[in-house]
Amino acid sequence: MGRLFGTDGVRGRANVDLTPELALAVAVAAAHTLAESDRSHPPLAVVGRDTRASGEMLEAAVVAGLTSAGASVVRVGVLPTPAVAFLTAEAKADLGVMLSASHNPMPDNGIKLFAAGGHKLPDEIELRIEAAVEANATTAWDRPVGAGVGRVHDLLDGADHYVQHLVGTVPHPLDGIKVVVDCANGAAAEVAPVAYREAGAEVIAIHAEPDGLNINDECGSNHLDSLRAAVVEHGAHLGLAHDGDADRCVAVDATGAEVDGDELMAILALALRDAGELTQDTLVATVMSNLGLRLAMSAQGIRLVETKVGDRYVLEELRASGLALGGEQSGHLVMPAHATTGDGVLTGLHLMARMAATGRSLAELASVVTKLPQVLINVPVGDRTAGATAPTVKAEVERAEAELGETGRVLLRPSGTEPLVRVMVEAGTEETARSVAERIAAQVSAASPAN
Repeated sequence: MGRLFGTDGVRGRANVDLTPELALAVAVAAAHTLAESDRSHPPLAVVGRDTRASGEMLEAAVVAGLTSAGASVVRVGVLPTPAVAFLTAEAKADLGVMLSASHNPMPDNGIKLFAAGGHKLPDEIELRIEAAVEANATTAWDRPVGAGVGRVHDLLDGADHYVQHLVGTVPHPLDGIKVVVDCANGAAAEVAPVAYREAGAEVIAIHAEPDGLNINDECGSNHLDSLRAAVVEHGAHLGLAHDGDADRCVAVDATGAEVDGDELMAILALALRDAGELTQDTLVATVMSNLGLRLAMSAQGIRLVETKVGDRYVLEELRASGLALGGEQSGHLVMPAHATTGDGVLTGLHLMARMAATGRSLAELASVVTKLPQVLINVPVGDRTAGATAPTVKAEVERAEAELGETGRVLLRPSGTEPLVRVMVEAGTEETARSVAERIAAQVSAASPAN
């Protein structure tokens, strides 16, 4: 077996890579691994899913695995990933399980695990679970019988609790804001429009009719065309787009221009700074964030700390340093005062609160960031490590960095899941960025030709 856990849980094509048998094995291993640290009570798990048809199948397998290991289960049904994390903490559960492949197309699915408190599992726990699955350890423990078998309960008002929590965090009513929200036919379809309306906004919801098959289908945070059109058609102040499990949020302004995660982070960082709530005047972002974000934050007296790509690394830095805001260019934003993981609806609420409080348009607020042209080339390779570390590649990167100086940057990153090396270059002009990126990409390809 290869590495089971990626940067955001277990993910693959449902019923091919991610089978019910694998889901059951992961659930059993997770229940036993987490129970080992606290044997004072039988484990309690919260289980939720997004709207994918395969989620019903995988939910059944996960619930069977957990209860066969003696864990009791609270099923919360279709809810966003951050709602499952929130309810895991609220229920004082030992484990949370979310079945979702986030922004991936419908045939995919995934298993995201949360520890007690709704926090993502640390690497060492994931490795122990993975080792147990690989060793087929589902047969290694004594199976409980009789009263020892876990029980299953359904929580029918989980969405209400979650929405109440979200609305309670909003620092300014959203009266006067008209928003179009693209729910991606996913987990946000019920809660996002309700939360925005309860906070005071006028809401037009689109792609909010999930049928199990249409999640992320030409909609949501990766497909903004229909959102742009709806914002212009309805004369809305902005549009918000979530992904399938609603842990992301990207926006468009009143003209339909995209406002990405970097710009959203800048807007919220300034809002928190002005409220005296931006701890250490520091923002956390990944190395993929545009250099324009760093320059904008520096001009505002805000320090930017960079992490590896993946919201889990942003979360780790936020928790380790006690910071108040972090995120990714893709729209994963984390506000630890209100959530233990990225929360797209929370982001949308606080973005609109900043607009309402300042009376400024989204375009005005986003203009604090002047993004540098960014070119990304995915280079197919035979060996990711060789393609990224060959002496000829390193020499070309050093040459490029010397040329760009402080006016740009180069990022070379082997893909964690595909036979690709990602070459990203930022520069003062699109032409320069593309020229430099193509030079480096050619060296990567020559160093490790694709099979």
